[in-house]
Amino acid sequence: MSAVTPPTPHHALEPRHVKFDWQHTPVQWLPGDAFATHTINVLHLLFPAGELWFCRVYNKVLPQITDPQVHADAKGFMRQEAIHARSHEGVLKHYYQTHGIDTGPFTDKIDHLFKHFLGEAPFGFKIGHTRFWIRQQLGTIAALEHFFGYLGNWVLNAKGLDEAQADPMMLDLLRWHGAEEVEHRMVAYTLFKHMGGNYLERVLHMLLVMGILLSLIYQGNRFMMKADPQRPRLVGFLRGWRDSAKAGHLPALGHVIAAAARYFGPRFTPGDEGDTAQALAYLASSPAASAAQHGGSYRG
Repeated sequence: MSAVTPPTPHHALEPRHVKFDWQHTPVQWLPGDAFATHTINVLHLLFPAGELWFCRVYNKVLPQITDPQVHADAKGFMRQEAIHARSHEGVLKHYYQTHGIDTGPFTDKIDHLFKHFLGEAPFGFKIGHTRFWIRQQLGTIAALEHFFGYLGNWVLNAKGLDEAQADPMMLDLLRWHGAEEVEHRMVAYTLFKHMGGNYLERVLHMLLVMGILLSLIYQGNRFMMKADPQRPRLVGFLRGWRDSAKAGHLPALGHVIAAAARYFGPRFTPGDEGDTAQALAYLASSPAASAAQHGGSYRG
């Protein structure tokens, strides 16, 4: 008889109050690859509004959660997401402004997406507090979190970023955030199911999220490449992604699509994406997280 693997002990989610100093980070923080730099930079445009929207939805649903463990995990998730939003907002305020880049024309679109299309009155219908709409919001968050968990696992293992000598401050931000995405990867999906989410909704949410994310990444890359004061050469999107992926600076586009496809599996579980032990090991060594633990900020 084969040995039965004991269940992984439950891991309590705690916020890490990290701070970053952007005054020495160059506009193209990944040397020699403006395309990958500005593709990843789309996350800074997306996360402040997106993750605060996560928190608003979770605040709304907390009183309806009947399982104490799911409730505790949801609160821990919210605290981490709020710090993610604040940290990426710092990139917008300090990193981009330092380099004379006005991100407002693009981030205004992101704000509209989360406040209106995914907000409390989509297309003017005031359904924000109906159980149906709350479940759709939770399902959209779960689908997004699957992508972010995948990307978090990728960035923790992206040796190409180290070999390219990426800016250490930016790399620590990405890996700290990525590690926390891996750490809390079960929360959004578990809450969606707890609130009655079903398989058909899960499929529809992922299709929606795939369309939104791919569109935003494409538009955001074009926006940032044109806004870059160093005026990098604008290359075709698919060609640029292919070349950056070959260098190890982005995940292969086929792997990203395959990650989305896994979400359609009837037996899918986010626990199969990433390694909690690896994520916690990085969080224990992250300069920003270590500084936060001792009441300071990482200045490089």
